[in-house]
This record gives sequence, structure tokens and C-alpha cells, in this order.
Amino acid sequence: MRIFSTMKAAMVLGAALLFVEMPAAADSLIENVNGMTLNDGGKLVRFTAMVIDDEGRVKKLLDRKDKRPEGVEFQFDGKGKTLIPGFVDAHGHVMGLGFSALTLDLSGTKSLAEAQAALSAYAAKYPNRPWIIGGGWNQEIWGLGRFPTAAELDAVIPDRPVYLERVDGHAAWVNSVAMKTAGITAATKAPSGGAIEKSGGKPSGIFVDKAQGLFAKAIPAPRPVENDLALMKAQEILLSQGVTTIADMGTSIEQWQSFRRAGDKGQLKVRIISYAGEIDNMIAIGGPGPSPWLYDDRLKLAGVKLYIDGALGSRGALLKEPYADRPGEKGLALLTSAQLKNKMSRAAMDGFQTAVHAIGDKANDEILSAVEELQYTFKGDRRWRIEHAQIVDPADLPRIAQTGTIASMQPVHQTSDRLMAEARLGPDRLDGAYAWKSILESGAKLAFGTDVPVESSNPFAGLAAAVTREDANGEPFGGWLPGERLTREEAWQAYTIGAAYASFAEDRIGSLTKGKRADFLIIDADIMLASPQALRELIVEQTWIAGRPVYVKAD
Repeated sequence: MRIFSTMKAAMVLGAALLFVEMPAAADSLIENVNGMTLNDGGKLVRFTAMVIDDEGRVKKLLDRKDKRPEGVEFQFDGKGKTLIPGFVDAHGHVMGLGFSALTLDLSGTKSLAEAQAALSAYAAKYPNRPWIIGGGWNQEIWGLGRFPTAAELDAVIPDRPVYLERVDGHAAWVNSVAMKTAGITAATKAPSGGAIEKSGGKPSGIFVDKAQGLFAKAIPAPRPVENDLALMKAQEILLSQGVTTIADMGTSIEQWQSFRRAGDKGQLKVRIISYAGEIDNMIAIGGPGPSPWLYDDRLKLAGVKLYIDGALGSRGALLKEPYADRPGEKGLALLTSAQLKNKMSRAAMDGFQTAVHAIGDKANDEILSAVEELQYTFKGDRRWRIEHAQIVDPADLPRIAQTGTIASMQPVHQTSDRLMAEARLGPDRLDGAYAWKSILESGAKLAFGTDVPVESSNPFAGLAAAVTREDANGEPFGGWLPGERLTREEAWQAYTIGAAYASFAEDRIGSLTKGKRADFLIIDADIMLASPQALRELIVEQTWIAGRPVYVKAD
């Protein structure tokens, strides 16, 4: 008994000594800033200092009159600069961004001739690459009035296969060598959900949606080292533009492995919320269910990304009525109603969130109908997501809120697509097109992103588009369908708190409030006062994640 008492006393003394010797948790102070964030109700909150705990979470916001804490471990003087939460991009493609920066990028070309010149220069720069891979072309911007052809690629690169994705990723432009390498002939049939454009009975060089898969086996898959390089490049770009979290839509098992390698090495800076590309990748990555948060909230598998239609530019978007500029065509259904519900059910059974790509009004109707049926089986907070929701029948708008579905949209698409949407739909079918305000006023949740690399990952361009519905040139004056403009607070909320909510992450990111991660930006202007043009040109001077700087702009 006495031995036990002695041992107990020693254990208690040891524990007391251990407690005494452990250092107290040290805080950091971000001082002298024009700080602003939104609260959970979307109201603007201003502050001049912020206390961050040693785990990188917001401890307290301070105003000028508030006493500053003493004995902080680290203090940063913001020199009066504006400080805002990091942006949460609700829909992007991380590896697509990285590879677009490392391969041929045609997004800046204004004509077919410019694209051909860029292709020629790229091929000369990289003579040993067996395939010329790239993307970003847009025949609408070129004013071509048609799709480009294989012959127009052959005129520049006749001896190496060329594969170039359209800016939206829903069509590929290839040359004759690429078709020959893939074994494609005049007899090749388009798979269900895809289309092969023809000229004179032969493939013209354009492959739409699932027809792109005909090249899958012929194009060399990226090696792990190339995936890792693309991830590093993507992070560099995102951080420089103020994106601290991104929902990666369509993650493959190989891409997930790259994310994990970066996390294991301490090289994963941007927070990535992953949505696996289709059910097979969902199972391969997550197995029995979504992953937990990994690497101090840097990575999580949340759900699965599905496609029900294509894009408006390639006329793959699924419409209720025929295209105005191509009577008789209504787009491509990539899934039947039964297939869509089966896939959504398979994901929901194991707790995976479902995000479904839908552009056309018929596609959006199909998703809402599926949710209306499935919500009786799969109870609870499911947060079904529609990705893009670009063209919605006005009669269907209330159904988004009624089903608790989140509209995950990209404001910059409206400015890029305006003229094309008018041509594809005609003037009488534009109600419900890119209808941010109508969706928000119906009671539905909005989440904003960029769809990078389809558009630039720069969120400030999206904010400007959301509040003006004008492009970078100020056109059309007063905004396109101006009734759908948002206030700055509404647009900003969709790009932060709304995007976090869309991925079940509102408890840890999206605003600078107590207990959330201290992910923030130091920028060169006040986003509530800057003109729309100044907003587009705003510069990110520093990006911090979890209370630590991860990007500082070079002088």
C-alpha cells in the first residue's frame, strides 16, 4: 500500500512538473490593417487588428479602441493595407490549371491565324515532344463562325499528333496524325454522349464531349513527376491571385496521389476540397466514404463530380428546345435520367456529396427532378450541387431553393459567353440565363468559382463581373440583363462563405471569425470602395494560410 502511495505521489509530481515546464500557447498579432470580413449573416465587419492562436485560427478581431494583447510570439505590421479573407474557389481544376501553364495555351489568341502562329512557335520550342498537347481555343472569340479543322492544324504541324481542348474542355481539335494514331477513320462511330463533326463524310478534326475519349489510349498519360510539377505550378498561380481554398472538380486517383505526395512532404499550401471524377475514382480514392480532413485541413475528399450534359459553345448543353442557331439539335445527354439517379444514389449511400455539371435548361431540370426524388430516400443535410447552372428555365428557378440544392456558378462565364448565349438561344430564351440574383432571391445558396483553367483563376475579375455584368471593356454598358447584378457583399459572400458552405467547410474557412482558419490576403485597395475596373486590376501583395505567409509579391 505504501509502495503504491509513493508511486502515485511521484506520478502526480511528475505531471505537475511537466505542466509547469510546458510553454504557454503563443499568439500572433496582425496589427495596423484595414481589415474586413463578412459575418455569417453576410454583413460587413471591419477591424484594425487580428489575434491568431498557435494553431493558425482566428482568436479575436480588434478595433482601434481595443487593448492589444501582450507577450505575443509574432507581430506583423500591415501598414494600413487592406486585409480580407482568402477566396474559396467553389469550382476549378487544379491540375488543369497547372498543365495549362506548362503546355500550349491558346486562351489569349484572337484569331485562327494567331492560334496557328502560337502552335508553330510552341512546336519549334519543343521539338522532342511526341504529342503537342494544349487547349484554350475558342472559335467564338476568333469570329470564325464555325469549328476549326484538322486541315488547319495539318498546315502547321503535319508530322506530329496535335490534341487541343476547347476552352470549356468539352471539345477537342486534332490534326490528321492524331486521328491516325488513335485509329480513327470515317467509319468510327461516336460514343453515346459524344459527337464527331464531319466534313465530306470524314471526321473534320473536332470531337465533342465523350468522343474525346477516343484519344484516351493514344495520348501518353502524365507521369507522376509531371503531375507533381503541375500541382506546384497551380499552387503558385492560385496563391498569387488570392485563392486559399479550391474545390477540385473531377479529381482522378493519379491526381489525388499527387496531392497526397505534396501533403506528405509539407508542400501542400492551398487547401484542396476534392470531388472525384466519376464513381470509379470516388471508390478508388475514398473507398467506403469521404476522407477526413488531412494535413491540417489542407486536403479532403468530399464527394463526386458527375456530368449530365456538355457546354454551350460546342452545342453540347442539353436544352428543352432546339438551338436557335442550329434547329433540330438540343444538345447531348451524357446520362439518362435513370443513370443519373443511380450514380447519385451510389454516392449518397456512402455519404459522398454529389456535384453535377449542368449547363442547359433541360440538364438543370433533370438534376432537380433527381434531387426531388432522391431526397425522400437520403435524408439529412446533403447539399446537392449543380455545377454551372447557366441556363435555367424560369419556371425551374424556385426548385433550386425548394430542394436545398446549391447553385455553384462562375460569374466570368457570363461575360465570356454573353454573345454566344444570345446566338445559341435567341433573345426570347434568355430569362434564367446566368441568373444569380434570381437564384439568390429565391432563397437558394450561391457558391462562386472560376472553372479554372476555362477562365482565369483571378477571383477579382469574377467579383467585378458579378456586380456589373459587364466585361473588362465595360460592355455592354449598364450590364447584360442587369436585373441579375449582385451587391458587392452578395458577390463576396458567394466567393467566400457560400463557397465554403457548398463543401461543408463553413466551420473552418470562408470568413475571419473566431475559431476559423486565419487564411487571409493583404491587397492594394479596399474592395468595397474600388471601382469595378480597379477591382479587376487589384493586386494581391501577400497571401497567408493558417496565420503564416505562403506568398509575398516580389518588388
